[in-house]
Amino acid sequence: MRVSRITAALLAVSATVPSSLWAQGGEGGGGLYDINTGLSFWTLIVFGILVFILGKYAWGPILQTVEAREKGIQAALDEAAARQDEAAKLLVQHKEQLADARRQASELIAEGKAAGEGVRKDIEEKARTEANDIIERARLEIGRERDAALETLRKESVDLALAAASHLMQENLDQAKDRQLVERYLSEMGA
Repeated sequence: MRVSRITAALLAVSATVPSSLWAQGGEGGGGLYDINTGLSFWTLIVFGILVFILGKYAWGPILQTVEAREKGIQAALDEAAARQDEAAKLLVQHKEQLADARRQASELIAEGKAAGEGVRKDIEEKARTEANDIIERARLEIGRERDAALETLRKESVDLALAAASHLMQENLDQAKDRQLVERYLSEMGA
């Protein structure tokens, strides 16, 4: 298509050249502005043939090579854009995963603190319970020991009272009867 346009343009130029220029070609003046019409004609013919040959055999492969290169560059640009989009997506995913990992780490730390606090409370509660149990056992033991000591004290006081009374009376009384009498008396006083 281009070849035919260029050929048509060359023919139009050759047709518009004034005939006076064609006529001067035979004079041999050789001036600076002299035109050799025969040489010009053959130059145009050779130029036309050259344009035709280049159009037929060279421009097609050259244009195909240029188009192939253009397509290759466009494919490389498209691939680079796709990789850039993929990298941007991966960056967003990485940031999301990093934020999620930080959130999970915070949750684990909070859970660990809560579990530690729970364990501390459990240990404190067990310690309080054990301390209260020890105190209660000690109180019960002290109460038993006190009751045993009071019982021993009563028995000894009965023995002392009987000994004192027998010395006072200077006579040996029946100890079982006397013991009952004194224990009853002390029980009444204790109540």
